[in-house]
Formats: sequence, C-alpha cells, structure tokens
Amino acid sequence: MRGLFVTVEGPDGSGKSTQVENIRKFFEDRGMDVILSREPGGTVIGERIRNIILDKDLKEMDPMTEAMLYAASRSQHVAQVIAPALSQGKVVVCDRFVDSSLAYQGFGRGLGEAVAVINSYAIRDYMPDMTFLMKLDPEAGIHRIERSRAEQDRLEQEKLTFHKKVYEGFLELEKEHPDRIVGIDASLPKDRIRDLIFAKLEELLG
Repeated sequence: MRGLFVTVEGPDGSGKSTQVENIRKFFEDRGMDVILSREPGGTVIGERIRNIILDKDLKEMDPMTEAMLYAASRSQHVAQVIAPALSQGKVVVCDRFVDSSLAYQGFGRGLGEAVAVINSYAIRDYMPDMTFLMKLDPEAGIHRIERSRAEQDRLEQEKLTFHKKVYEGFLELEKEHPDRIVGIDASLPKDRIRDLIFAKLEELLG
C-alpha cells in the first residue's frame, strides 16, 4: 500500500513552515502515521549538503554545482526517507521538493530543462500527490523574513530580481501541473489558509 506524499512550496517568507505543521496535524488527527521532512536536508547526508548550499560565504558557487547539490540531497532523501515511508503506507509531508529546484535553479539561475533531467534521476518516480504553492510577492516575502540580512542564508541574500524570476517559475509550474499544484494566496490570514488547505486535503482523502 502506497502512502501519501504532500509538499509545500513557495518563496521565502510565504509561511510554508506554519502550514507544514498544520498539514501534519490534519493527518495525525485522522490517526495517520506522518513523516515530516524538509529540503534540502531530511537525512544526515542531506543536512550536511544543505549547510554547503546555504553557506553565505560560498558566493562563488556555480549554478550547476548548486543544482547538482540539491539533486544529491534529494536523491538521498528519496532513498532513505520518502520511498521507505510511502511503501509502508505512511504520509510524507515535506517543506519543499523538486518544484523548488525547477523554480530556483531552472528559472532563477536560467538552467532550464537541465534541472528537470538531473532531478529525474534523483526522485525516481516519487512525485507528490498534492503540492501547495504559497503564493506571495517576493518583495513582501523578503520583508517577512525576521532575520537581518547578515543572518540570511546564501539564497535569501540574492537580489530581488532573482527572487522574482523564481516566483515566475513557481507560477509557471502551477499552470503546467493544475492537477497536482494548488495555489494558495499566502497574504490571507493564517487560519483562512489552513482551512483552504484542509478542504483540499479532504478532497485528496475522499
């Protein structure tokens, strides 16, 4: 029996973490076994790769290197966490997955189709059953980030033009995959967002 795989995507500051916790509670309240994870990361190896990717002192990182590091972390995540959990009928809820690479590296870095090709090996056939895209203008998202610029990670410190390209990428992915990606207005009150997400999850279980 295959479990369920749900992901949450969106720009920085869009409230993903809050809704990931709400989704976890939704499934747990129904007696379902939930695995909560994140990308990059989710495993010991993945977390070490995450530290390299987001290190603000590594500004010389090549875009293709960045894309491959994300894919490497994802490959380990799928093999060690996602695939085993789904095979056991569990629910996996993940803060970011392959759509982030397609948006950040494919659109933001301009690597295009190469990112999809690299990640096809990393994810095998494990795509989310449902993805919630937290839609928020990047400028508003940046203002929501509470850390000072000096404390922000390497990608958070990118220029606004980069973040706008990434957001355009997310919106394009939403258009391409309307059967999987559910757009949510992240400027709405948190409780309203939660209710919208729960309604969609009810449909998924239905």
